[in-house]
Amino acid sequence: MLAARHVVCALSGGVDSAVAALLLRRRGYQVTGVFMKNWDSLDEHGVCTADKDCEDAYRVCQILDIPFHQVSYVKEYWNDVFSDFLNEYEKGRTPNPDIVCNKHIKFKCFFHYAVDNLGADAVATGHYARTSLEDEEVFQQKHVKRPEGLFRNRFEVRNAVKLLQAADSCKDQTFFLSQVPQEALRRTLFPLGGLTKDFVKKIAAENRLHHVLQKKESMGICFVGKRNFEKFILQYLQPRPGHFISIEDGTVLGTHKGWFLYTLGQRARIGGLREPWYVVEKDGATGDVFVAPRTDHPALYRDLLRTNRVHWIAEEPPAALVRDKMMECHFRFCHQMALVPCVLTLNQDGTVWVTAVKAVRALALGQFAVFYKGEECLGSGKILRLGPSAYTLQKGKSRSSVATEGPGDGPGSGPAP
Repeated sequence: MLAARHVVCALSGGVDSAVAALLLRRRGYQVTGVFMKNWDSLDEHGVCTADKDCEDAYRVCQILDIPFHQVSYVKEYWNDVFSDFLNEYEKGRTPNPDIVCNKHIKFKCFFHYAVDNLGADAVATGHYARTSLEDEEVFQQKHVKRPEGLFRNRFEVRNAVKLLQAADSCKDQTFFLSQVPQEALRRTLFPLGGLTKDFVKKIAAENRLHHVLQKKESMGICFVGKRNFEKFILQYLQPRPGHFISIEDGTVLGTHKGWFLYTLGQRARIGGLREPWYVVEKDGATGDVFVAPRTDHPALYRDLLRTNRVHWIAEEPPAALVRDKMMECHFRFCHQMALVPCVLTLNQDGTVWVTAVKAVRALALGQFAVFYKGEECLGSGKILRLGPSAYTLQKGKSRSSVATEGPGDGPGSGPAP
């Protein structure tokens, strides 16, 4: 008799990971639940929310009759996720700690703990995502250390595993998994990939998991919680007062406590002004924040960006992009936003220019551009440069009638590489 396959499932204390563990048990696997403590904090009432989540995860394991472990990655989280978060804000960027957490904590620290310490044959999470492997193929994956280097030799990792969107497109979480290393992905099961959220809740209700059903969906940044973001970030970063300035006529409209508190596209709360103004640009040297009236002002729209070196999930970089130096695909830079058709242009250092087919509202530095081809999530790169806004291009046009080409004629229309 073959020993049952051992799957270590990350449990957050929520309904999704609880049902993932239940489904794995039903498939006959030997399942172990692990709760990760990543953040030491008390909410306003002095209650540590992680303790409550940990208790909920432990109860899931009791109900399912599986072993429970708790690990602390507070130090690793601080060094790899939170320090990066503060660093990005200080530079005036808008980071995405969820993507960084999956990359460094769940699919590195937890993955290695599960495989090396608990002897897992595979790991599992409650993410709504799928891969190109059947369960049985996941268990056959051998541990392959991927070679480091700018572009890995394409023959080193055969049959690379693809990350695919979930069946429930409203719940799809591949956006947050777009930086996950291939080594972990090839040994990961996503039991919820083919299910809808409603069905997951139904399974929980029918299997005595009521204590996780009552919980609200965790939204927003876990370590900020329900606190006021400005108050939270000013505990860590020095205030850097500056002005709100109208992009249209240079009028000073008010003051703020730090340019890093604002992200492009966000409504700027300016004392004494009733009508809404929106952040369209920031100047790190002066600390000024430029604003425009109207949520659809042309200063909010851009069609060109450049990323850092892209993390490609399955094929680094995709063959078509290597061959033609250009490739059509889709991208998004916020979870659940509609996918935008674009053209990628590959640079020699592995970074890409992304030219959107139509101008996109509120692109912001520091966010991740996540690329898709059909149902496959190809990977992502952090946005480090933006092309000129539609407003800047219009102003340029009105000054010189010489320019005839429209905005977004490939990377040449943006800042020089």
